[in-house]
Amino acid sequence: MAWIYLFIAGILEIVWAVSLKYTVGYTRLWPTVGNFIVMFLGVGFLSKAVVTLPVGTAYAVWTGMGVIGTTALGIILFKEPREWFRLVFVLLVLSGIIGLKLTTPK
Repeated sequence: MAWIYLFIAGILEIVWAVSLKYTVGYTRLWPTVGNFIVMFLGVGFLSKAVVTLPVGTAYAVWTGMGVIGTTALGIILFKEPREWFRLVFVLLVLSGIIGLKLTTPK
């Protein structure tokens, strides 16, 4: 169950990070409210995951999911650069997440 909580937390991390763009520096009320709600929920699910998982593993997976998802959505939604170096380094983050999952008990 902890990995499911962590996966949900990672998805919420992506939504939180992408929604930052829509808050326009926290100057727009409803995007800001949504941003804070998603941030609160994401940290809540992360806290449920670390009850069972090692905190270092959970935090690395959570932030790694955020990096990968936010980079992908930045490319899709905001036309951010798709340079191959950038994609290689995102793949390295992904390999680290997979390695942590494979080497963490539970």
